[in-house]
Amino acid sequence: MTDRIHVFSDAQGAAEGCARAIADRLNEAIAARGIATLAVSGGSTPKLMFREMCSLALDWSRIHLFWVDERIVPPDDEQSNYRMTRENLIIPGQLPESQVHRIHGEIEANSAAALYRSEIEAILGAEPLFDVVQCGVGDDGHTASLFPGEPMLADRTGLVAALWVAKKNQWRVTLLPKPILAAQTLYVLSSGADKATAVQSALQGPANPLGVPSQLLRDAEWFSDAAAVQHLA
Repeated sequence: MTDRIHVFSDAQGAAEGCARAIADRLNEAIAARGIATLAVSGGSTPKLMFREMCSLALDWSRIHLFWVDERIVPPDDEQSNYRMTRENLIIPGQLPESQVHRIHGEIEANSAAALYRSEIEAILGAEPLFDVVQCGVGDDGHTASLFPGEPMLADRTGLVAALWVAKKNQWRVTLLPKPILAAQTLYVLSSGADKATAVQSALQGPANPLGVPSQLLRDAEWFSDAAAVQHLA
């Protein structure tokens, strides 16, 4: 393992470590430019991270919050990444709504993708560089809503896409590889023994990003509990 992989005894420690690292980068960006931009992932893993971020010294009036991906569901749906973030970060952290740039999962997928692309470009320009992008890894090796076999994994020009995820029988909107890989800082948060095989494949498996999309994250900085990295050499 390398110094890019930070291993903690449990998921709480990994989440807190990632939260503190994100806060440091955002504060550096605010000091340098007056604003900062952050794109976060959904799912269950970031909940602990969001709760830790609420306790840290962050001026959310200067931070623009975005999402890496979203399901095409209403914002109050239990599957909504926005809803999870709202409950665990936006409300308890008292983030100003003007700084929150969600993906509108309640509208048609391609329209939601176009609207989200426009909102990103309005804040960051046509070649967006997020200060921090935080990704996760699925037990099947997916990251963002880029699942194994997805042709858009090869796209290096687009920013956002609406994708039909057959495995989930669901439309999603996701950032594409270009803005993820262009981030000033790219962090990955992973935890749990169910992720161990995927993490090993992502970081040490034979190069096959079409089959293991999370291999896109090999050069990122990882925060993991011991269970998630148990198969790493």
